[in-house]
Amino acid sequence: MNGSEEKIRLEHDAARLFMRLYEQRFGIEMRHIWHNEPSQPDVSCYLAEQRLDLEIAHLYGSEAEAMLILGREIGDNIHKELIALLRTPPERRLVAALNRLISNKAEKIYNSDRVWLVIRNANPLWTRQDILSNCKRLNMPKQHPFEQIWLIGDIQGKSGLLALYPSELTENEPN
Repeated sequence: MNGSEEKIRLEHDAARLFMRLYEQRFGIEMRHIWHNEPSQPDVSCYLAEQRLDLEIAHLYGSEAEAMLILGREIGDNIHKELIALLRTPPERRLVAALNRLISNKAEKIYNSDRVWLVIRNANPLWTRQDILSNCKRLNMPKQHPFEQIWLIGDIQGKSGLLALYPSELTENEPN
């Protein structure tokens, strides 16, 4: 499987997982998933009867962590970066990585009327509780194209969904 095929598979897996978790939580049907061209968000589906586009992102922390988690070969430079990362407290890496990811996605222009950002936490060191504890430290961009921003708390979705935007959803999240 090449990098592009793997990326599409990861995006589809994350989208399906998000749709299932959203349906379970809110009882609103989400169906039919398809992949889009680069000018649009990654995946489209239907929320009830309305089209909804999903931009999918995976939260790893760094390129080095992503390569390690994905089982890719790492060179000497990446190995040195991993050693430096291990010396940085996980919660500090979490906030920095999440802020960087949201900021980067917020700068993109999407050819879509309704787009949600779905982030799947792929770092096994970060838990839903870690994310909840650090939500107030997130720097949500003032301008972004997302109607909603959701985070799947772990790679399998066992810890459920966390609404990062809008803020009133976050305030209603259980601890």
